[in-house]
Amino acid sequence: MALEADRVAHAYAARASAGLSPIAVALAFGDWAMHLAAAPGKQAELTRKSMRKWLRYANFLGHAVRGVDCPLCIEPLPQDSRFADQAWKQWPFNAIHQGFLLWQQWWWNATTGVRGVSPHHEDVVTFTMRQLLDLWSPSNFPWSNPEVLRAAWTQYGLNFANGAANFAEDWRREKLGEPPAGAEAFLPGRDVAVTPGKVVFRNRLMELIQYSPTTEKVHPEPILIVPAWIMKYYILDLSPHNSLVKYLVDRGHTVFMLSWKNPAPQDRDLSMDHYRRLGVMAALEAIGRIAPQRKVHAAGYCLGGTLLAIAGAQMARDDDERLASITLLAAQVDFEEAGELTLFIDDSQVSLLEDIMSAQGYLEPRQMAGAFQLLRSNDLIWSKRVREYLLGTRAPMNDLMAWNADATRMPYAMHSEYLRRLFLRNDLTAGRYEVDGRPVALTDIRVPLFAVGTTRDHVAPWRSVYKIGLNTDIDITFLLASGGHNAGIVSEPGRDGRSYQLSTRQHGEPYLDPDAWAAQTPRREGSWWPEWQRWLAQHSGAQDAPPPAMGAALCEAPGEYVLQR
Repeated sequence: MALEADRVAHAYAARASAGLSPIAVALAFGDWAMHLAAAPGKQAELTRKSMRKWLRYANFLGHAVRGVDCPLCIEPLPQDSRFADQAWKQWPFNAIHQGFLLWQQWWWNATTGVRGVSPHHEDVVTFTMRQLLDLWSPSNFPWSNPEVLRAAWTQYGLNFANGAANFAEDWRREKLGEPPAGAEAFLPGRDVAVTPGKVVFRNRLMELIQYSPTTEKVHPEPILIVPAWIMKYYILDLSPHNSLVKYLVDRGHTVFMLSWKNPAPQDRDLSMDHYRRLGVMAALEAIGRIAPQRKVHAAGYCLGGTLLAIAGAQMARDDDERLASITLLAAQVDFEEAGELTLFIDDSQVSLLEDIMSAQGYLEPRQMAGAFQLLRSNDLIWSKRVREYLLGTRAPMNDLMAWNADATRMPYAMHSEYLRRLFLRNDLTAGRYEVDGRPVALTDIRVPLFAVGTTRDHVAPWRSVYKIGLNTDIDITFLLASGGHNAGIVSEPGRDGRSYQLSTRQHGEPYLDPDAWAAQTPRREGSWWPEWQRWLAQHSGAQDAPPPAMGAALCEAPGEYVLQR
């Protein structure tokens, strides 16, 4: 009863803190403040830096106020586009944004490099101060943003009226639980997820969709795609021009893909093992009945890749030889360097999330989306609000944005286990992760492995994905694609600005650290999809086998049943 009372109290308190643990933040700031107070050398260094910055700023102001060309005091970071417009270089806006950037840089110096502060607490303090400073960026206010003032002058203030209308529309849609404006143009089954397929198997946790090849000659081994249940399956079957599923079937591959159930409160006790047994293993059994005596090329995306690695290790341990190869798409198995997401994952934060999920049975999409948006707050929060509410314009909706808004929930037991056993304890690579009462080891895997990382991935950083080479004893082909966690994977041929690096490390060859690998591996222009397809063909039988029979269709996919998700 005491535990339940605490959980209820924490769940209500979490509403006021947007799901973040105030205790975790307080501990981080206490660690930083106490060590900074006991570091007179660091304090003196910060004082000197402050004086130098003020002198440099005063010199810049003296030139800028007279309209004399003068080098900027500080350049924005490459990823910071808030002050890219030429109007920011005119008086007084040049003085305003330069002062802000100097202030921001000083706080970064103050929150980093304090001896004795734990790395996690330093990251939390630095991140929190960056969020607070970004809140007060001069680009966020109409009176200090020259782009907004110019729009107000040229449009006679109509930009503010349009912005108010955009705000009202967004508020109405959020309160009614409707998708964002423009998403209705990308309806699954009508505009996206239109590759012909059929649901051939269903249980309480997933549907298995089968897509038949469109070519006369086909590869004998089918492909099973395991998407993450944090996302809807059709990320890999968007519009016809950027559908990975269509790309594969048009090149002679039979594709099976899981569509996970969006959990409800009654699914609170679904665990990682449920997803393994009722997902990956049940799908392999169904494929075995449709295409008997044929091995399967399995590919897992994001969390689906982590689950596939666990299932692959268990199958190898138990001499289950149904897999022909494993592909991990932006998927981690070692969580020691899991990137900025670890800012929101420590014992205090996980305990708070567990209390939230205990009260409702799952984690809501908005509670997850908030953390992802904070990691890229300039792009996903502030710049978006400036554009839509102050400038009064909207970026056109596209299929990937509409898919991103079609979010899913995470069941209580699974998400708690995932965070504690993988993120906090890193059990999988430590040999402590048990399946059916016995530990599994990735080193048991003996089938060829293809791993894909993306350069700007803030969910599964590519250096973390690359560590699969430290945890397996097989030939590994690693590919680093340009782009982020989603856009880097959905990277169809013909898309401009795409590139990748690729190499295969044979078992027994010396290990290269990720930065050395990136420095010496040549970059190639174009999409990485053809490279993976060639790799699959290389590890398949001759392309002259009859296609696997179509399983008994339970319903068309996508169809009414899928849309009820």
